[in-house]
Amino acid sequence: MQVVHTAKQVGALVRRERRKLGLTQGLLGKRVQRRQATISKLEAGQPAIQILTLLDTLAALDLEIAIRPRAENPPGRRRRDR
Repeated sequence: MQVVHTAKQVGALVRRERRKLGLTQGLLGKRVQRRQATISKLEAGQPAIQILTLLDTLAALDLEIAIRPRAENPPGRRRRDR
């Protein structure tokens, strides 16, 4: 299991898993009925990606999202005042 905190980390995870499966961005895009450019944006961590695109892409890579309480001081994350 890998914990991610940013859009860039999600994108890196998607890229790593896509490559592990031997897929190009174009082939992954066809699997999720999105353009290659959309997959590229997702992997780059661009914030304008729709949640449905992310969920479809994760499903195509046989991945899922697990929601849990945030660690008290996650690495690489500044604490926000609440």
